[in-house]
Amino acid sequence: MKQTTVILTIILSSVFWMDGLAQTPRFDQLKESFEEGRIFEAEFSHFYRDAFTGEEQQSEGKIWIGKKKYRIEGDTQSMVVDGEISTVYDQSRNRVIVSEYIEEEDDFAPSRMLQGVDESFSVEEEVNDDGGVEITLTSDDPYTVFQNVTIMLNSDGDPVRIVAIDQVDNELITSFEEGFFTTADSEIFELEVPDDAERIDLRQEAE
Repeated sequence: MKQTTVILTIILSSVFWMDGLAQTPRFDQLKESFEEGRIFEAEFSHFYRDAFTGEEQQSEGKIWIGKKKYRIEGDTQSMVVDGEISTVYDQSRNRVIVSEYIEEEDDFAPSRMLQGVDESFSVEEEVNDDGGVEITLTSDDPYTVFQNVTIMLNSDGDPVRIVAIDQVDNELITSFEEGFFTTADSEIFELEVPDDAERIDLRQEAE
């Protein structure tokens, strides 16, 4: 779940973009959906490959993505990130861990990727024969987490796949199935935790 988390922040945080870089109507429409407060909901699968060791990790579950927050539901773990705090419930241990959210340590932040990452990236958009769109974000800045991010949208403009390559050539692939945008619901980003669950607040330990 942690590796999945680290990718979902990039898709989730920076919504700023330099004007006039390129004509990208479908990408602009995607970002506008998040700006309007809509939530992208989908089943997801996530794949990570370490370029140095060759190690591979996979995870899957359900995800909800908002402008600066997201929620993941896996087999035994649930997680909510609201841009400032990360809350993870481990059902197998009946334990909740609350910690300060550090965007730079999150490889998986979906809202960052889906909303443009930051102004150091250039963006290109290409329409496929099936009406889908491939959006490519690239950066030469050595301080960005990712050097290349490719976002695939279907003909309805919904994300179906994200492929990201970081600065040391690690590969992260996130696929979405049955995805759609819905209106915001305050309960979406609230975890249901049993009263008897062990609670660990790492924010207090940091103090």
